[in-house]
Amino acid sequence: MGFQRWSELLFLHWEVPRQQVQATLPAGLFVDTWEGRAFVGVVPFFMERVRPAGLPSLPWLSWFHELNVRTYVVDAHGRPGVWFYSLDCDQPIAVWLARRLFHLPYQHARFRSSRVGGEVTCEARRPTLGMADRFRWKRCGDVRLAEPGSLEFFLVERYRLFAANRRGELFTGRVHHVPYPVCAPEVTAEAPAVGRAAGFQMTGPAPLRHAVAGVDVAIHPLEAVR
Repeated sequence: MGFQRWSELLFLHWEVPRQQVQATLPAGLFVDTWEGRAFVGVVPFFMERVRPAGLPSLPWLSWFHELNVRTYVVDAHGRPGVWFYSLDCDQPIAVWLARRLFHLPYQHARFRSSRVGGEVTCEARRPTLGMADRFRWKRCGDVRLAEPGSLEFFLVERYRLFAANRRGELFTGRVHHVPYPVCAPEVTAEAPAVGRAAGFQMTGPAPLRHAVAGVDVAIHPLEAVR
């Protein structure tokens, strides 16, 4: 139903108690674990060339920032995917559409960012939080594909999302892109207020860090989870 590019992704992950994650999930979803361990991720990135299928991207609409807080789940059919706690965005129309078409918890936020000399800075401020999320990182040149079965693969290679509407009905949607070319970034600043706002203690630097230059993505429509 649409196409977009995700650029300059930074994946920051903290291990959290699996029971704590399960308590936040709607009926029909179950925490997904790697060797019994559960994780919550904070991911800032740039959305680019966002457009519906059959239509061009528009300069004033199709480029914006996003910052999401997520965890990893499976449904009753055993399908792995992502559950989002929040998705901060500075494009009001995108926020409106995502809330209504995809039942996702998008939040209005203001962003400031730069990409200079391979270094990326991103600051997001959600008015209701009263504090800013700040990130600064630099991608390294050692790019690789995540090894299937590894923790790295578990965290980044996800091609399905789950969402619930106000009645608690569960939906799922697929995305498609080439495997992420990941690297270990040099992170010099991280202050994930959005993670703490979701109810998780994220003290100290993220123990797991990955960066991706970018991938082109195809978006598929939602379907009800039976």
